Amino acid sequence: MSDFEPPRSNPPKFREGPFTYHQEVEMEIATVTNLGEGLGRVNGWVIFVSGALPGEKIIARIWHNSANFSRGDLVRVLVPSPHRVTPRCDLFGECGGCQYQNLAYPQQLIWKTKQVSEVFTRIGGLTLEVEPCHPSPKQYGYRSKITPHFMTPRRADFPIGFLAAGTARRVIDVPKCPLATEAINSAYAKTRTEIRRHAHQYDRGATLLFRDCEEGVVTNPREVVTEKVGPIQLKFLAGEFFQNNPSVLEQFVSYAIELARKSGAKHLVDTYCGSGLFALSGARLFESVHGVEFSAEAARKAAENATLNRLLNCRFIAGEAESIFDNLPVKGSESAVIVDPPRKGCDEAFLTQLHAFGPRRIVYVSCAPDTQARDLKFLCGLGWKVISARPFDLFPQTRHVECIAALERA
Repeated sequence: MSDFEPPRSNPPKFREGPFTYHQEVEMEIATVTNLGEGLGRVNGWVIFVSGALPGEKIIARIWHNSANFSRGDLVRVLVPSPHRVTPRCDLFGECGGCQYQNLAYPQQLIWKTKQVSEVFTRIGGLTLEVEPCHPSPKQYGYRSKITPHFMTPRRADFPIGFLAAGTARRVIDVPKCPLATEAINSAYAKTRTEIRRHAHQYDRGATLLFRDCEEGVVTNPREVVTEKVGPIQLKFLAGEFFQNNPSVLEQFVSYAIELARKSGAKHLVDTYCGSGLFALSGARLFESVHGVEFSAEAARKAAENATLNRLLNCRFIAGEAESIFDNLPVKGSESAVIVDPPRKGCDEAFLTQLHAFGPRRIVYVSCAPDTQARDLKFLCGLGWKVISARPFDLFPQTRHVECIAALERA
């Protein structure tokens, strides 16, 4: 048999580039991205490696070349970071839910602060000093809602769990999630057993729901549930959006309310108010509170929550996108506005109307610092100035971070 081994050929979909398919390279990790990937360079070429930490020397196996970067799998850590820890979950790295279980929690907070600061500078052109990320009292067992999936059952041990890291369709089997509450994991285990026992009844896959609330663990997305945040009770449908880390939620909401109150405003306006979380939490600190929602159903539920909490100074309006502030009976100069949009942020028409309303202070709450930075840049172009920004860690062990920024007229 010849000692000659022909070069490995690249798979058909593998793009030609500086590295061949599954070529192993030695590299140092300089930083982590906002997606939680380690970033390093080989001969100036950027390589992203999931699971690699800043300061580490590693071996990576290339599996993708793009026009100006490559991606690799972590094969071996040659020089580990002093902040590397053992993940609690055996599926870390395979399950796409977590990115930072291998990083000590104090360092997670440092990197989340740095990532917010970098995106504010790069996208927003902002030079302010971002305050340190506020920690979560619980780093595990904090999630009050999970939504596992399963595809059409085709074998006895079909997976029930979450999407695999880096994929959009492949589900891996996750028997237990260490981020979820104990009550959820207990209910989830029983449901998994029942689904497998009756697998023949499923013609297609499904997404499950487990929400840990005042009523216990609820699995019906149409069931009305109750969450308590400080002294405020909020009712909403189990399948609707609601922040999923109760251990830090009261601190998170109180911080935003306090920023609004310190402006000296008499009135609070809560836009994208949903079931009324910020509006109702701040009601006792202002003469009046007005919640604005694009959804008439959500505005109606927020009003019901005001009645539930015996708050008489709250009004909720289903606003039209073209005239979101027109029906408010208060002056902007006497008001503070909380903005809490979805991940895509605000459109320029909304921000222009917000500017025209002229509040004393804007408190912008965001789950996506990149779109937040874009919107802050637009507001600064209209004459506003960002006076503070503070990240909050509502999702320990993951790349996700919330941020609360305050703006005033320049």
